[in-house]
Amino acid sequence: MSHTTEWKVRLYLFEEEGTTKARAVLDTGTTPLTGHGAAHCKPGDTDVPEIGDELAAGRALHDLGRQLLDTAERDVVAMDPSVAGREGPPAVGWAMGSA
Repeated sequence: MSHTTEWKVRLYLFEEEGTTKARAVLDTGTTPLTGHGAAHCKPGDTDVPEIGDELAAGRALHDLGRQLLDTAERDVVAMDPSVAGREGPPAVGWAMGSA
């Protein structure tokens, strides 16, 4: 079974009161998801905006990834409720653990 699709993630970065904030938005066509992340300097740290952007964006994408995995797990359980809470790979063949 061949399947090809394209999902686009929009990543928004902005500075607010000394904190870099990021929002990563993904719409799969059936499920809209939004990840959030933030970063700020400690007093006395050198302000390097690129590092704040990287940290905030990485955290937003990590949050988005966690939500996407949670959504997939709920979908797998909806297909076969017997896999809920089971240790090891689900019977339908979609391993839900981290790679």
